[in-house]
Amino acid sequence: MKLIFRYLKKYKAAVGIAILIKLIGTLSELLLPYILEYIIDDVVPMKNLTMVLLWGSMMFAVAVLCRTFNVMANRRAIDTAHNISYEVRQALFEKTISLSGPAFDRLTLPSLISRMTSDSYNVQSAVQQFQTLCVRAPIMLVGGILVASVMDFHMASIMIVMLPVLLAIILFVSAKGIPMYARVQQKLDAVVRLMRENITGIRVVKALSKETYEMKRFAKANQDMKTADVQAVTVMSIPSPLMQMFINAGLTAVVLLGASRVNQGLMKPGVILAFLTYFNMIAMGVMGLSRIFMTMSKASASADRIDEVLQTADDELIFIEHKGEETESDEAVCFDHVSFSYGKGSERSEDFAGEKRESAVSDITFTVKKGQSLGIIGPTGCGKSTIISLMMHFYDVNSGTIRINGKDIRSYDPRELRKKFGTVFQNDMIFQDTLKENINFARDLKDEQIESAARSAQAQEFIDSLDEGLEYEAAIRGANLSGGQKQRILVARALASSPEILVLDDSSSALDYKTDAAMRKAVETNYPDATVIMIAQRVSSVMNMDQILVLDSGKCIGLGSHEQLLKECEPYRSIYEIQMGAMRQ
Repeated sequence: MKLIFRYLKKYKAAVGIAILIKLIGTLSELLLPYILEYIIDDVVPMKNLTMVLLWGSMMFAVAVLCRTFNVMANRRAIDTAHNISYEVRQALFEKTISLSGPAFDRLTLPSLISRMTSDSYNVQSAVQQFQTLCVRAPIMLVGGILVASVMDFHMASIMIVMLPVLLAIILFVSAKGIPMYARVQQKLDAVVRLMRENITGIRVVKALSKETYEMKRFAKANQDMKTADVQAVTVMSIPSPLMQMFINAGLTAVVLLGASRVNQGLMKPGVILAFLTYFNMIAMGVMGLSRIFMTMSKASASADRIDEVLQTADDELIFIEHKGEETESDEAVCFDHVSFSYGKGSERSEDFAGEKRESAVSDITFTVKKGQSLGIIGPTGCGKSTIISLMMHFYDVNSGTIRINGKDIRSYDPRELRKKFGTVFQNDMIFQDTLKENINFARDLKDEQIESAARSAQAQEFIDSLDEGLEYEAAIRGANLSGGQKQRILVARALASSPEILVLDDSSSALDYKTDAAMRKAVETNYPDATVIMIAQRVSSVMNMDQILVLDSGKCIGLGSHEQLLKECEPYRSIYEIQMGAMRQ
């Protein structure tokens, strides 16, 4: 709940005004039964039409005042609640995109999505009710009892006796409900994860005819969430029938006691009518408290989940102060005995290289000089993409040092470091926007840079074939583009800013050999100063690189030129012979 009150402080003036307006409206509502009782018991017996009309008009004016102020308060509360939920979602999104790799892995993507959607909605509901129901319910409850006590304490004692019992029910059930709603949100995370996996991988599911299998998996997760939600709602719904039973019993007691006191001449008839109205108000107050505790139970669990993200330490990655004077270095990238492993048991949804796995690299050493090129090759899961993630400081190494331009990457501001790179990650993202904006990516690049990058990436030919050209609208994840077209747009995006270091992670797997070769030649010609690091599965993509790093199970098993590796590295030679033999056939 600290999160909610933290944001409420920012809107204390608006919240204060809404509460004040609601207070006036509720107090006005409390006057209505009292005025009605006075009219019935004192004004009507006068048999004075003028007085009846006067007090009737006053009652009508109070009713209008009550409704007007309640509507005004509700509207202000809604505005404030939406403003706060907007700021919470904005802060959550900004925090999410700035999370370090370890923090992102720990929180998981599905959980972050549900926190930004259902959890933020629960917070919004709580903020709205805090300004309306949290004012109205207690005033109805306490004010109703006070006014009723002034009118007739004997009758009011029925309400006073019942009140502790009703509050005890609410408090007991709410204490049970808060942890149950936290479990519901955890089950929702699992549902979101499965939904995201299946929507993203729908083609794979259909291709393998696994619709029934995935339906069963989703049904189980959905059932788990349903069970948790039913349990929570069942527990939280207990107060309503119990309180209704006590309230009905109280109403019966009020009628019986009131009738008896009227017969004895101890009370006027109008008081019974007023008491029944006040009793209903008190009942509404108690039921309102029940709703408040239910909403606050959900909001408390949701606010804690949101705050967990917002309070995640920004120092997940290690930063050090660069010592010594800036010196010119011919090193573009240097890995010095680097070892790294992902956290044990971490629920990694998807690392920044797009791979869903745990991997490690061990004692990796290599140096790439400025303007040179490095190819990285090896089987799936051998640590190729992990090297890229470490190089861009998405994760900290466990041991060893990584230097960019001769400087430890931990001494760079992350944003300044990553500006040096133009990167195409494995399974990278095409956004729902024009091809031009997908290449530009809000970097204010000139049209000449965008067109030059598209030509070098061999994308210009298919772009020219489109009626809209670069203004062609790509669908979500580039669903209306072929695999090769998407890869060429992604390469163009990486090239457009003329990066110091160009990283291509399996970015040509969907291209034919001719297009792949033409793209590599164009990059070499048009971006001669760029240091190129290319991850590939095909030997033909890396064989002309200055150096080739061969990985297996996170370890370096070969480093050198194509010719050197053919002589000295048996695994590389085997890959070459298998692939080249297949090409010749």
